[in-house]
Amino acid sequence: MNPAEDYILKQPEPYKSILLQLQVLIEYTFPTMELKYKYRIPFYYLNGKPFCFLNASHKKQFVDIGIMEGQKIQIHQEYLVTETRKRIASLRYKTIEDINDTVLIEVLKKAASFY
Repeated sequence: MNPAEDYILKQPEPYKSILLQLQVLIEYTFPTMELKYKYRIPFYYLNGKPFCFLNASHKKQFVDIGIMEGQKIQIHQEYLVTETRKRIASLRYKTIEDINDTVLIEVLKKAASFY
């Protein structure tokens, strides 16, 4: 089994369900995207370059989808978390119901336009 998929499947709920839903949405939207296991988390690559990562933060109790060119994204900024990062912006989810498919896909497509 792919170590990235193993990471997802070994997460406790609700993290596992959130991660699986994000995986489905990402891979459906970008069928050529490659899932790797880098920096001890699942990392998606687009055109051979790091695109986004999935991270279950048990301490802060959310799942983070970090988008590498997230700071360039000008849509749905009310959902993007940048904190002190210069390049990455995140969408964060505490429950599976928090996932807005439309927002996620539009943000990812916008980020993909920078590749």
